[in-house]
Amino acid sequence: MDRVYLFDTTLRDGEQSPGATMTPDDRLHIAHLLAEAGVDIIEAGFPAASPIVAKSVDAISRAVRGSKIAALARCTPGDIEIAWESIRHAESPRLHVFIATSDIHIERKLRTTREDVLERVAINVAAARARCPDVEFSAEDATRSDSAFLFEVYAAAIRAGATTINVPDTVGYTTPAEMTDLIGRIMREVPGIEDAILSVHTHDDLGLATANALAAVGAGARQIECTINGIGERAGNCALEEVAVVMTIRRDRFHVMTGFRSDRIAELSAQVSRATDMPVQKNKAIVGANAFAHESGIHQDGMIKDRRTYEIVDPSTVGATTRLPLSRNSGRNALLTRISDLGIIFGAEGSARFEEAFRRFVETRRNATDQDLLAIAHAITTEASDAFAVR
Repeated sequence: MDRVYLFDTTLRDGEQSPGATMTPDDRLHIAHLLAEAGVDIIEAGFPAASPIVAKSVDAISRAVRGSKIAALARCTPGDIEIAWESIRHAESPRLHVFIATSDIHIERKLRTTREDVLERVAINVAAARARCPDVEFSAEDATRSDSAFLFEVYAAAIRAGATTINVPDTVGYTTPAEMTDLIGRIMREVPGIEDAILSVHTHDDLGLATANALAAVGAGARQIECTINGIGERAGNCALEEVAVVMTIRRDRFHVMTGFRSDRIAELSAQVSRATDMPVQKNKAIVGANAFAHESGIHQDGMIKDRRTYEIVDPSTVGATTRLPLSRNSGRNALLTRISDLGIIFGAEGSARFEEAFRRFVETRRNATDQDLLAIAHAITTEASDAFAVR
């Protein structure tokens, strides 16, 4: 199977989420966890952004082993020099240089011309390659760029020494069908692309980041840029945990593999959430608190009989566990199975009384805990059972 490389940018694009700034110690700890989990490339930061970031990237480069360490730089000599000084002590460094290629960015943000962008790419990618044998080039806002010009820029970057070519959907604008078409055209029309790894960087402004990344893989991209919990600018980035699990569960569809250890997902998610003070949405795929929770009585009954009825992912493979919360939506089978697991076995009459007391108990509560179930069981065996059940 083809290998898809996972490029984690939690420490760079992820930290650009408003309010998500991490301490240097947290950044280093997360970098170690990412390397231990088998992430191929860790983008440790944008060193030119601040001296603190540059120092943190340097610390990560010196301490973390097992993953490539990348630093982001604009296509300017100053950025490239600062980025290189920050990663030069890494076991395997990567310089990641970028410039915008869409007309709206060129004209309104850079206030320059296409010709100037092409010249900057040729000069600065070559300068990056002179320092580092592993250079990634990104065309910011690629999916809104004129394709003929975009392909010309990519060809220039490859000639100048880029070893990875990245296609950023910077504002989350494209759709899976458009992404498939764009990646296919790059594979066919950009000279030298066969000698580079084609990468994709997707944002979630329209809720399509994961779908677009997977569409790119299906069309031939072999690197995905992503973040833990999908954090990042605005609505966030493609979520690492989502694409990693999809490519495993649907290997029949994608026919690719990664070197990522999915059993480390829950730990990584929790650490990033804590360090950034960004709680994970409960119904977030793979890492949300409800991702493996089943409350409907019909679903709980199916789960008790065979987990595969309602779980396509074994939660243990991502460091999680199945939960069957008991509420007014729960069924009899789940209720009696749970009280039995707690060591209490009722006969037919006792089961009916227990279920009735439970139903009355949860009329005014969202869920019943194990302690609640034990209290209900105790109450129905005493004279106070009726009083307890209506409280």
